[in-house]
Amino acid sequence: MTDREQQVRAQAAKADTVVVKVGSSTLTHKNGTLHLERIEKLVRALCELKNRGKRVVLVSSGAVAAGRTAIQYAGKPETVAEKQALAAIGQGRLMMLYERLFGEYGAVTAQILLTRDTVEQEESRENACATFARLLDMGVVPVVNENDTVATHEIKFGDNDRLSAITAKMIGADLLVLLSDVEGLFTDNPAKDPAARRIGFVPELTEEILAMGSGESASSVGTGGMTSKLLAAQIACVSGIPMMIASGKEPEILYRILAGEEVGTLFAPVQA
Repeated sequence: MTDREQQVRAQAAKADTVVVKVGSSTLTHKNGTLHLERIEKLVRALCELKNRGKRVVLVSSGAVAAGRTAIQYAGKPETVAEKQALAAIGQGRLMMLYERLFGEYGAVTAQILLTRDTVEQEESRENACATFARLLDMGVVPVVNENDTVATHEIKFGDNDRLSAITAKMIGADLLVLLSDVEGLFTDNPAKDPAARRIGFVPELTEEILAMGSGESASSVGTGGMTSKLLAAQIACVSGIPMMIASGKEPEILYRILAGEEVGTLFAPVQA
């Protein structure tokens, strides 16, 4: 391990404000229904981090998947109207589930739905930042998602990887963790190349690293592939925030990340 990697891992381990993003493919079974056991483990891990004194923000996909489950909608929605309708059905159900699970561990949640124009317009961005700050000061766990019900193509983030990076930047987070259906960044697609190896540390986002993104999601419910995660890394790292991609299959991996262990792929922030 290089001195730079040791330094960044130590920085991540000492993070006080942590943004954790979890995607639809992590929150659901292969048939598209919600993976309740995994969601419960995620909530428990986040509450444990909160009990350790961390300020925690959850950026959660899953509204469309929850909507699909509620009405037993077959297939992946293709049109904007379908996606927005399913999000409208599912967002409240998803939030109700989070409220109940977090409440079992003594934590209070707050829902924050964002669109791109919220963070691009100065006044609304400042209002959002102030809301985040006050909620965190109150000990509340903000649960963030894109406002899919009203977002149009022109004002969408496109995926929650990018949204989580922008959220981390807005609140001045110390660490961004993307919990995914992959264990990190690999030299090639591990589903197609058995010889592909995981890259444990990325000291700099070079053109070669950025070219490793597939641009596609392997999941029937996810919207982002590795390209979206690398774009999120650009936003976070330029903002001075280390970012981690790790497997969300066992949410307890958050403990290992905050212990500085060599898991997933850690992206170093740009040095001032």
